[in-house]
Amino acid sequence: MTETQTISTATYCYAHPSRETTLRCKRCDSYMCASCSIRTPTGYVCKDCVKSHQKSFDTAEWYDYALGFTTAAFLSGVAAFLVTLVGGIGFFGWFLIAAGTPFAATAIAEGVRFVTRRHRSRPLFITVAVAVVIGAFPIALIQLLSLNLFGILFQVIYLVIAVPLIYTRLSGIQLFR
Repeated sequence: MTETQTISTATYCYAHPSRETTLRCKRCDSYMCASCSIRTPTGYVCKDCVKSHQKSFDTAEWYDYALGFTTAAFLSGVAAFLVTLVGGIGFFGWFLIAAGTPFAATAIAEGVRFVTRRHRSRPLFITVAVAVVIGAFPIALIQLLSLNLFGILFQVIYLVIAVPLIYTRLSGIQLFR
């Protein structure tokens, strides 16, 4: 019997040439180490392939930022004004604000989706969230200058509930399936 020798050629990570590996990206077939790999339901992918795949989901154009910002700021200003009116009701106003803010947030998010034609990108979602705060700022400033503590508190409650709801509704984050 003869001995068989296996010739093994060492392979190294594309990003870390000093790390030996046998793991390959399922999309581009390049070798990668464990710190450069991202686990997916169907296998491992390198960070470069994930970045290029993510870019296909960012569909927002430059004018979507202006349209989304303007729409969100205007609708948030209207909602903040309504919060001020509801806050004048008294104790029952607390319940109306807690129940009505999610509806206002949904209306703002759907208005932005309509104006931007459902274009998506993370910077667009952040821009809209900032616009919601800026849109409510004049009403909150009026409440602050008139020293209406309940009015300020109601504006804070509105923003604490509305901003995350709008962001999650636009970005498509689902807590329950």
